Amino acid sequence: MGSIMTFTLSGFDLDAFVRDTLAEDLGEGLPGGGHDVTSEAVIPSDARFTGVMDSRDPVTVAGLPIAAAFFRALDPECTIEPLVEDGAQVAPGTDLMRIEGNARALLTAERAALNTVQHLSGIATLVRAYVTAMDNPDCTLLDTRKTLPGLRHLEKYAVRMGGGANHRMGLWDAAMIKDNHVAVAGSVGEAVRRARDAGVREIICEVDRLDQIEPALEAGATRLLLDNMEPPTLREAVAIVGRISGGRVPTEASGGINLETIRAKAATGVDYVSVGRLTQSAPAADIGLDFTTLA
Repeated sequence: MGSIMTFTLSGFDLDAFVRDTLAEDLGEGLPGGGHDVTSEAVIPSDARFTGVMDSRDPVTVAGLPIAAAFFRALDPECTIEPLVEDGAQVAPGTDLMRIEGNARALLTAERAALNTVQHLSGIATLVRAYVTAMDNPDCTLLDTRKTLPGLRHLEKYAVRMGGGANHRMGLWDAAMIKDNHVAVAGSVGEAVRRARDAGVREIICEVDRLDQIEPALEAGATRLLLDNMEPPTLREAVAIVGRISGGRVPTEASGGINLETIRAKAATGVDYVSVGRLTQSAPAADIGLDFTTLA
């Protein structure tokens, strides 16, 4: 796999993330803070460790390059050997990464590195389970904006590693007209028209009734989010959209979707299925890191 791991995400500052996360753990700026009291008291300054990060469960891996960045931030001379790539599906007991370097530095970075890999791999693993349960290459699994503050770019990256795709990144890259917007605007059609007249290019409109489809499309919606509809209603909605738009406007099923219902909803002909729990409720993956002292 090589010993160098690079990681870039548009809009994400890895150096700042690592710096701020470590500063939080070290208590920088707090009375008595700014150092790892345990490692400084117990571990000689010149001691060296070697360690292996491994999976304890079957997981889809995400976040290894970020973990590497934590270790390198505290020991720029440490040696890191990735053994799998992000996106890999691995069995229990699989070694993911080997690390060797200054013992104090590695111990100080350990928790931040593990927290990140466990969280992101948990998301990727849950996404992979949903993709498998959906079992439909013609339908794309999407995430939502239900992400932890400050972690959106990383969590959406983990979704991609699990085989899903990203919905809009935030409030800026597409209009999403929901029931509260409709309530203020007065109707679905009026809300969509206002977005269109404002020059918004991508206008996603949520509809929860079949009679809202035609006015939304006539006003200029570029995607319809079919909210909390059961499969028979979804099929009817897809047929209406196809008839009015000639198949040019994609459809998205959302609401009431879990591992038991996703296959039936995806089979209705919708182009997308979006699931908030992919990022909102994914459990952390069981991944460990064991160090041994070098002679």
